[in-house]
Amino acid sequence: MAAAAQKKTSLFEWEGKDAKGNKQKGLVSAPSMDMVKAKLRRQGIISPKVKKKRTSKGGGKITPGDIAIFARQLTTMMGAGVPMVQSFEIVANGMDNKAMREMVTDVKAEVEGGSNLTAALRKHPQHFDDLFCSLTEAGEQSGTLETLLNEIAEYKEKSESLKKKIKKAMAYPIAVLIVAAIVTSILLLKVVPQFETLFKGMGGDLPAFTQMIVNASEFMKKWWFAMFAGAGVSVWVFIQAKKRSVKFSRFLDRIILKAPIFGDIIVKASTARFARTLATMSKAGVPLVEAMDSVAGTAGNYVFEQAILKMKEEAATGQQLQVSIASSGLFSNMVVQMVAIGEEAGSIDDMLSKVADYYEEEVDNAVDAMTSLMEPMIMAFLGVVIGGLVIGMYLPIFKMGDAF
Repeated sequence: MAAAAQKKTSLFEWEGKDAKGNKQKGLVSAPSMDMVKAKLRRQGIISPKVKKKRTSKGGGKITPGDIAIFARQLTTMMGAGVPMVQSFEIVANGMDNKAMREMVTDVKAEVEGGSNLTAALRKHPQHFDDLFCSLTEAGEQSGTLETLLNEIAEYKEKSESLKKKIKKAMAYPIAVLIVAAIVTSILLLKVVPQFETLFKGMGGDLPAFTQMIVNASEFMKKWWFAMFAGAGVSVWVFIQAKKRSVKFSRFLDRIILKAPIFGDIIVKASTARFARTLATMSKAGVPLVEAMDSVAGTAGNYVFEQAILKMKEEAATGQQLQVSIASSGLFSNMVVQMVAIGEEAGSIDDMLSKVADYYEEEVDNAVDAMTSLMEPMIMAFLGVVIGGLVIGMYLPIFKMGDAF
């Protein structure tokens, strides 16, 4: 019954005056407006004005990076001895993101209303995942909330850093190819037609390469709208298929692991996520079988997720983690050996942390190496495409010069 009542609570804004006549205002969570007024009167608030707060629906505006910053700021406040409710107020007031500020204020009001921190966070599942809430709950139950909030902050910061590295690896070649497509389109639509007019005045047959470029220009002038619309629709369909089709998303996850260069980066990133998440959960004292659900959820790849869920089933039967990792075929011998040492020495969390550190650095190095490798390749590609167009346009002029 208590849990049901707690779910029905709403957030209310209030204004009033204290016994000295000073204006006061704030937020409080309660089942009804009458209960809020009664509570405020008991606290000595005179003539309280209460209204229900309209909660923000802008959840999409809150990024994982915002959550990482929130965890770090809350850890810092509590580490300095600031009470939890006051910590929320300070953190919320220092945030520029309105949606994030409102969410932190909502959490503060829930805690003020008597909820524990875990229950308050679970009311925002789209932003605080099972791992965040499980570690918070473990901290509240063991009296080590400050320590585990610090673990959460470190985990979130390192996870966000890893995501940025992966995005950097994907975004760089895509951005360059888009620029190349735009430059090529401008040349074919605007520059080549000017040369074509000049060539018609010269008379004679055009070199085969030049004629091919002119034909491409004519085709693009006639069908440019259909080409751009087709490209846009193709991208949209791909994105929607990835979001809505589980089979397609899983197919992509399998394919990308086999892709040259990118596949190796994804494998290392998924290994780092696995090790970091499991190390954090293990350090918090969460049992291995329970932790595996959160670990699978952060894998970032369907193939790794399924392998981790299988590890969970095998761990439930008493099988050692090192055996399950080795049989999955997804992890290197180094990971297997480090886990084996950790299990034998009773320091699995330390060994997994070292594995995570190693693979996070490996991802960083792989991204830098890929960028260094692709820069000359992309420059050569741009030189061939754009240089080829320029040379093709000047070939008739060179031919005319040879005639003289």
